[in-house]
Amino acid sequence: MGRVVMIGAMAIAASTAVDLQNGRTGAPAPGTSTAPPVRAVPAPAATAPAAAAVARPTPAVTPAAQSPVPPGNSFNFATIERFARQRAGESYRDRSPALPEVLSELTFDQYKDIRFRRANALWRDQSLFEVQFFHRGFNFDRRVQISEVVDGVPRVIPYNPAWFEFGRDVHLPVKLRSRADLGYAGFRVHYPLHSPAYKDELIVFLGASYFRVLARNQAYGQSARALAIDTASASGEEIPAFTDFWLVRPAQAQQRSLTIYALLDSPSVVGAYQFEVRPGAITQVEIHSELFPRRSIAKLGIAPLTSMFFYGADPSAHRFDDFRPQVHDSDGLMAQTGNGEWLWRRLHNPRELRVNRFMDTTPRGFGLIQRDRDFAHYQDTDSQFERRPSYWVQPLGDWGRGGVELVEIPTDESIHDNIVAFWVPAGAVGAGHPLKFNYLLSAFSQSSQWPPGGRVIATRTDNAAIGGAKPRDDARRIIIDFAGGDLDGLDHSQPVQAHLTASGGRIDGVSVERLPETGVWRVIFRVIDLHAKQAADLHCYLTLYGEALTETWTDQLTLQSDKSI
Repeated sequence: MGRVVMIGAMAIAASTAVDLQNGRTGAPAPGTSTAPPVRAVPAPAATAPAAAAVARPTPAVTPAAQSPVPPGNSFNFATIERFARQRAGESYRDRSPALPEVLSELTFDQYKDIRFRRANALWRDQSLFEVQFFHRGFNFDRRVQISEVVDGVPRVIPYNPAWFEFGRDVHLPVKLRSRADLGYAGFRVHYPLHSPAYKDELIVFLGASYFRVLARNQAYGQSARALAIDTASASGEEIPAFTDFWLVRPAQAQQRSLTIYALLDSPSVVGAYQFEVRPGAITQVEIHSELFPRRSIAKLGIAPLTSMFFYGADPSAHRFDDFRPQVHDSDGLMAQTGNGEWLWRRLHNPRELRVNRFMDTTPRGFGLIQRDRDFAHYQDTDSQFERRPSYWVQPLGDWGRGGVELVEIPTDESIHDNIVAFWVPAGAVGAGHPLKFNYLLSAFSQSSQWPPGGRVIATRTDNAAIGGAKPRDDARRIIIDFAGGDLDGLDHSQPVQAHLTASGGRIDGVSVERLPETGVWRVIFRVIDLHAKQAADLHCYLTLYGEALTETWTDQLTLQSDKSI
């Protein structure tokens, strides 16, 4: 929970729009015939202040209102929608009481010393699920109203200081502990993922609209958010926050799914949310949302994911004095377009902020993926990067036109979350026009269906010096390794071909071979005639007799940026 999130007002150094539906850039879905690719079209770059701000919830300024309680016993998602619609008709106000200084000035280590007493967990020994609450303090200054719903009737869960252990370094006056309005900052749900003898953390809601979810054999890594507003925009980012939660008590002791309702608020929008949590080897969270804008929003980010990428397998990226071979929570953006094409874009820790949008219609899914699961590639026994979850967002219904936006923020420390991905609808977002977005969020480690064919397993670059030749100032060499799907069963004699395109620069020296040592299929090529300030969008996929065998590898290359990945 100590990760710093590097989003907010930023300088935008590069912005590229890539149309993946009407102007294809790579492979069709594996198993279909190929078609000539169309080059990506660069979008105009935006400008903004140079400093990058850390996104935190707005400090509390006014007393909180009581959580609304509906009449009767018909509490459901329609109830939350009514609450949201009603609140959207009112002016925005901060509903969280100010946090006392003794709590707001806690260090992170002191805050961690405030521990919830497990014996006081909601539904303890009554359900597979148990809920523990987070105290307010440190940066988690906002109070959220949390209610339990039993037989369709909600009941506010009051603050109780006796439910917490306060560490030796946390000096909270007794008078302050008795304040009924002190409240909670969030909560976490526990479930027996690995053993019936112990209930592991399953999903956590803490801070603004952030939440994290785990599947079996995973450790916390990236985060999800309910909504992003004007991320990486010149106007600066607005941070919506959950204000109310309703936890629906499981009807049976062995019930394996949990329903959570939530109300989100910000100056620009009010949102109604339903989370249906289904734990397992792949934990799924079915999310239903309806948004009620108070005013026009320039850039709305749906299903935002936030992660960390410090450096990866490419040796040209190792500009840090660090013993670890790789450091990242996610190593790529994966997407399936509306026409079925699978896309892989490795992540970068660039020297300048990068914002790319991959245009599409009716997307089938996108996510930030931790593909490398080999401990030897990280060598970090504390962080356990090989156990970090991948998150996959699958739209439920037609999301129409828009694009997956990827934001990559420079960082010199691995404590920062510097990667953001979300869907941006193409249509205008105006006041008084509700929007619905439903999707399935899956936390997984490995899956043969994402993608179903061959996949990229490594990308490396160098200075394009071949056979002792002097390096060219305007060239880079790219080495891509593919494996999986039908590739694994192909003999080295098969005429596998690489389909390559570049918008900016020229491609030459292409070779494709199967490595006898590993069975991996390797593509090597050069990009020449690169320009110092003009990015080249690259795409590559493998075919055999006209049939696509792999996802489409895509990347953005400039003479400077390739050394910062």
